[in-house]
Amino acid sequence: MRLGRPRNRRFSVAATRLERFGDRQIAAPQKETPRSVCSESCPVGYRKSARLGQPSCCFDCIPCSAGEIANETDTSECWNCPEDHWPNESRDKCLPKAIEFLSFQEPMGAALAAVAIILSLATILILSIFYLFQDTPIVRANNRGLSYLLLCSLLLCFLCSLTFIGFPMNLTCMVRQPTFGLIFTVSVSCILGKTVTVVIAFKAVNPHNHLRKWVGSKVPNLIVLFCSLIQLVICTYWISSHTPFAEINTRSESGKIIIECNDGLTILFYCMLGYMGFLAIISFIVAFLARTLPDSFNEAKFIAFSMLVFVSVWLSFIPAYLSTQGKYMVAVEIFAILSSGAGLLFLIFFPKCYIILLHPEMNTKEHLIGKQSTHK
Repeated sequence: MRLGRPRNRRFSVAATRLERFGDRQIAAPQKETPRSVCSESCPVGYRKSARLGQPSCCFDCIPCSAGEIANETDTSECWNCPEDHWPNESRDKCLPKAIEFLSFQEPMGAALAAVAIILSLATILILSIFYLFQDTPIVRANNRGLSYLLLCSLLLCFLCSLTFIGFPMNLTCMVRQPTFGLIFTVSVSCILGKTVTVVIAFKAVNPHNHLRKWVGSKVPNLIVLFCSLIQLVICTYWISSHTPFAEINTRSESGKIIIECNDGLTILFYCMLGYMGFLAIISFIVAFLARTLPDSFNEAKFIAFSMLVFVSVWLSFIPAYLSTQGKYMVAVEIFAILSSGAGLLFLIFFPKCYIILLHPEMNTKEHLIGKQSTHK
């Protein structure tokens, strides 16, 4: 009994220590759940993309594509914005797209409209001068009626450029291109008729020349009528078969809704331009060949230079037109209309107005006949 007591006492002490050690183990429970540190959370504007060959908790955060948003964290897909909306910079919200068209309120549209009005007023002024001095030799030379028709058609050309500015509607889209093409064709046809008049007038000086029977207004009037009729057929077919209309373009530029005119069948637009260019080249060739005729009643040199400017403007218009879009495409066409029309107006009529107003002594039949005789 004396020997067993220490053994029991040592056993009890060891048991007590074991219990305390066990208490310390049990007293440290795990309060946090295990989590993956392979990938961080994806913020808004991004989507999760799983990594090949790795657990599902491992992924990459990829920005949403153009036109998509993600307004939740750790989403696996992005959502498309409506057609009339576009994502903001952080791509977590859809914002309304800006509406774009060439308006009268913006500086570019207002400037083009102002130039068109100024050129229209200048045309009216020149037309008034020609009407007041209609009986003078320099106005009567080379078919006075064609000069009036040319000035009126140039006036309509400048005014029709205003239909390209403003909110596009079905009616304006339907008429603006064919109207511009037809009016410009009348202008170029008048110039061709005036050039042919110059040639006939100087070739028919000889009484025995067979061209004397063509002197007068009959031939140039037929030229204007025939050439304009062909363009009228092209424009009528264009409107009746592939009518231009207004449309909403949400695909050309990101973040913008472009209100523009759909020309229907684009090849007809280029057919209209091509025919107009063909007449301009013919007029240039005839005027260039007639440039050496006597200066008295000869405006062929001015016509040749004006047609060279006209053709150059429209040849440079095509690549500029194809490389732009939206309101800038419309602005390029308006600029081509105004610049080519201004070239015809000032290069053909300014020299005559200069003589009529500043040198009336040169506006006499004797002076012109004298100049003509010196060239013979």
